[in-house]
Amino acid sequence: MIRDQIIAIDQGTTSTRAIRYAADGCVLAVASQPIRLAHPQPGWVEADAEQLWIGVQDCVRQVMDERVAAIGIANQRETVLLWDRDSGRALHPAIIWQDRRTAAQCEALRADGAEELVRARTGLLLDPYFTATKLGWLLDHVPGAAALSAQGRLAAGTVDSFLLWRLTGGRSHLTDATNASRTSLFDIHRLCWDADLLTLFDIPGSILPTVAGNCRDFGQTDIRVTGRPVPITCMAGDQQAAMIGLGSVLPGRMKATYGTGCFLLAHTGDKPLLSRHRLLTTLACLVDGEAAYALEGSIFVAGAALNWLRDGLGIVHGYDGIASLAASVPDDHGVHLVPAFVGLGAPHWRSDLRASLTGLTLDTGPATIVRAALEAAAFQTCDLIQAMQADGLVPQDVRIDGGMASNDWFAGYLADMTGLCVDRSRNHEATAWGAARLAGFAAGIWPDPRRVPVLSGLDRFTPSIDGAHRQRRLTGWRDAVHHLLSSTSPPEGT
Repeated sequence: MIRDQIIAIDQGTTSTRAIRYAADGCVLAVASQPIRLAHPQPGWVEADAEQLWIGVQDCVRQVMDERVAAIGIANQRETVLLWDRDSGRALHPAIIWQDRRTAAQCEALRADGAEELVRARTGLLLDPYFTATKLGWLLDHVPGAAALSAQGRLAAGTVDSFLLWRLTGGRSHLTDATNASRTSLFDIHRLCWDADLLTLFDIPGSILPTVAGNCRDFGQTDIRVTGRPVPITCMAGDQQAAMIGLGSVLPGRMKATYGTGCFLLAHTGDKPLLSRHRLLTTLACLVDGEAAYALEGSIFVAGAALNWLRDGLGIVHGYDGIASLAASVPDDHGVHLVPAFVGLGAPHWRSDLRASLTGLTLDTGPATIVRAALEAAAFQTCDLIQAMQADGLVPQDVRIDGGMASNDWFAGYLADMTGLCVDRSRNHEATAWGAARLAGFAAGIWPDPRRVPVLSGLDRFTPSIDGAHRQRRLTGWRDAVHHLLSSTSPPEGT
């Protein structure tokens, strides 16, 4: 039996997908399951751990084939779980990356001067977005967690680690360096858990997974899941996997993925670049002992704003007609949505803010609000690119993927607002493809994706407006953001 196919698991915030690829990269099978998020209190975001696992298990079973040689995992980052090593049972719902329950703790640590240490070691800022304070909250609030930790039975990790534990029947407790680099506990220079940070956040190192590179033998699947043991040969954070999938693997290359949020990453080579403008420094990949780094700007709400319009307000019933709605509204409509539903991410990092919708008149209708939601993702991307330029990067173009990227109107507007060529991958599953490429490289099927990027083609969108028009639109957006920022006092120490 020739085994030359790869399954990629893409476990995201609102859905789980599994895709089986042939040796030539063609998609052979796809399975998907939605994820239901819970909001038990304002600013809290959780998901049922068993639902995450059942979704992955079902999707993998649906696409499994005798010719599968290996599995790769890409996952939502910063989301954290606790589980019992003996039973594998999660002790609490997963706390999702969007969750803001630890904002006060982050403010207290910042006031104590801890951010300098965190930033120097991890490349991150003090914010509830990252894993460490969420993990600390779980340890403090979950009944029985301390007792299990004392008995050596407690395990903790991000989604990749939890899925690996379940997929291997509890035989592997590992994470990869890209996921570890998002925890605020990992030294991105020495590539290890940092003792000082573990002490700062009061996290016992014994509960954490061992950190590995992106490509290796992470363990074999349990036969109860896949029918036979299948090697898991890749784990990577979803945004880093998307960089691989989009071929953004050379210094200076920039990619933006528009899903629930938007994450703009610029490859900076083999040396970490510390931002002077409140961007993040993160690992792009760690393969064969070679580390590559990226600057990252995080937008907490992109596609989630469209979900709000659909599920919360009922303004739209699906996404097929969104482009035509946006195109029907004149450029000078004057309405701005600042989608700070869970705060604003880079470069502001204000977890205390909430969304605003300004410029409404009696003429404002659903189409205008839909357009404002799409524009907000483009405007926030512009803010991140401007910060990257101020840090010395000279972007030539930006490669995009994700659900919003399939919207031609949005892709064209993004090109207009950034003044850059926007290249959209015709492979709409760049995250899964990146995980597949890494897994296939480790399994000896494909060449190193860092050296030989493979793309399925790009659709190019070029700027079509002049600088004065662009500046007027950006000025309106930045006035709306400034109004929101100035209307709420920043937390002490920011």
